[in-house]
Amino acid sequence: MVTGEKCLVIGSGISGVGSVALLEHMGADVVLYDSDEKLTEALIREKLPGESRARCVAGELPEEIFNSTETVVLSPGVPTDIPLVNALRERGAGIIGEIELGYQEEKGRVVAITGTNGKTTTTTLVGRIMEAHLGREKVFVVGNIGNPYTSECLKTGADTVTVGEISSFQLETIRDFHPAVSAILNITPDHLNRHHTMEAYVAAKENITLNQTKEDVCVLNYENAYTRDFGERCPARVVYFSSARELEEGYFLRGEKIVCRTGGAEQEILDIHRDMNLVGICNVENVMAALAIAQGMGVPLDTTLSVIKEFRAVEHRIEFVATKGGVDYYDDSKGTNPDAAIQGIRAMSRPTVLIGGGYDKESSYDEWIESFGGRVKWLVLIGQTREKIAECARAHGFDRIRFADTYEECLRLCTELAEEGDAVLLSPACASWGMFKNYEERGDIFKEYVRRLK
Repeated sequence: MVTGEKCLVIGSGISGVGSVALLEHMGADVVLYDSDEKLTEALIREKLPGESRARCVAGELPEEIFNSTETVVLSPGVPTDIPLVNALRERGAGIIGEIELGYQEEKGRVVAITGTNGKTTTTTLVGRIMEAHLGREKVFVVGNIGNPYTSECLKTGADTVTVGEISSFQLETIRDFHPAVSAILNITPDHLNRHHTMEAYVAAKENITLNQTKEDVCVLNYENAYTRDFGERCPARVVYFSSARELEEGYFLRGEKIVCRTGGAEQEILDIHRDMNLVGICNVENVMAALAIAQGMGVPLDTTLSVIKEFRAVEHRIEFVATKGGVDYYDDSKGTNPDAAIQGIRAMSRPTVLIGGGYDKESSYDEWIESFGGRVKWLVLIGQTREKIAECARAHGFDRIRFADTYEECLRLCTELAEEGDAVLLSPACASWGMFKNYEERGDIFKEYVRRLK
């Protein structure tokens, strides 16, 4: 992008605002556009810094802007196949995303982490490891974790590292983005209302290696069919991890020990109970991925282990809240799809009252219900999907189901159903939209309710 180029930023959230600031720094002529007719130019402008000269547009995009746009920067929430984007593409405008835009100004090395589940925990852990290795001022943690890449990229230098949590939405619009180390933690059905097919979703995830070569590293989960298959055609050098079998090369779990095997030699790295504060096999996999990423980035093992031993659960991810009346309460509000929620159930060691339901992302709940085993004592359902989930549960022989019309009613009901020695787990297997602004709000309300209990 060059001075004077006419750029259209679609979406006025934090990614869009970050993109405007960077484009203006680069000398572009910028329009910030949001199709939400409830917004006005004045409301959009309030989101921008006072010195911004960007034009703000809400509702319908004027024809003269459509005809003059040379580059479009999509915020992650904007689908790449909506009529406006398709029309701009057909007219010859370049289509990129905020991650690609930020990468244009990147001067250091990049670590990029994706996957259906575990991205935020692994990204946060890797960020802490890199900070311990290089110093906090030389590490930037960006992307889907909530910190726009465009807000940090100008601070990078030859000796810095950017650690990015990259979603499938963001990977749809990359062009030159080139991480030194990438990771695909797992791929399971999710966001099919956006990607339409599983093939398109998988392809978006695999895009993280689009520009990698054998000089680079890609960390993959051997126990996920999609990532194991991708390892056969991945352009980067592959390092596998496994929680279920011993590998000839890579990181694996033997009993309670994480082991690294390289070139026939092996080393016990850590004890998952003694040396980790995180719970659940999903977090064992996250730690193995972080170990492989850190090794790929040249971090001494002692540094990596010192961070892992101190690291605690990221908020809303199988996060222990409190014990009240002999009942343990866990916030796993980030369990926004069935596979993520399966990991929450597997982490429970007590009879569990489970909160499920929410916005329908066209997911299937069979495997989630089948994972209940003897762990789930009651299933309390709320939201748009509650009837769909209940029907699925009954088809699998589980009928200890209660409905709640409001979240407050749901929380009271869980407290009544749970007995001393039980756990209450918020892990809904559904998105929060429709009832809450986001999964953070859903988890925060849960935690505040628990803390008020006597």
